[in-house]
Amino acid sequence: LSVIAQQILTLNDAIRQGVKEIAFEGSQIQCVKGYSSFITMNPGYAGRSELPDNLKALFRPCAMMVPDYAMISEICLYSYGFSDARDLARKLVKSLQISSEQLSSQVHYDFGMRAVKSILTAAGKLKLENLQEQEDILVLRAINDVNLPKFVDADLPLFEGITSDLFLGLKVPAPDYDQLVTGMKNACGQLMIKSKDTHTFT
Repeated sequence: LSVIAQQILTLNDAIRQGVKEIAFEGSQIQCVKGYSSFITMNPGYAGRSELPDNLKALFRPCAMMVPDYAMISEICLYSYGFSDARDLARKLVKSLQISSEQLSSQVHYDFGMRAVKSILTAAGKLKLENLQEQEDILVLRAINDVNLPKFVDADLPLFEGITSDLFLGLKVPAPDYDQLVTGMKNACGQLMIKSKDTHTFT
């Protein structure tokens, strides 16, 4: 990042001086007056490194609002053909919000916009493949498909409790993983690894 700071400083100086061409990293490049650079970041977000001071000095901070996840989800669900998008969007966002508050803290957990987008994409794909299926079942299945694989065992019953409270009385048909399980067993055999038949896939 310090190297990038030096590169940006070189470009900014060239723009201020009004030169038409500069030597940049061993190449001659033209200077465009409309050039500008931006950084988008979440301060304090897990796994992110702080910007070095020499890079911070080249930028001005600009406060931004937290996006309305429910509205974004509603619009996306409508675009995918869901008729009850408003209520489903509210449940989707609420499930992630409660999960972020009640589940254990893990480095790989993400209940932000990336998770919302992943669920929306999965729901849209399920809608295309199952036009006659109940919409709430499709959204609940998308929520489960995106989130369950990343949860530790202790959090699985908690998450199932959260979704069962939001989607009252709704049961998602068990997915057919026979082909996947068969392939995994074959791969274990080829790698001389003993597979456990006690593993369950939900």
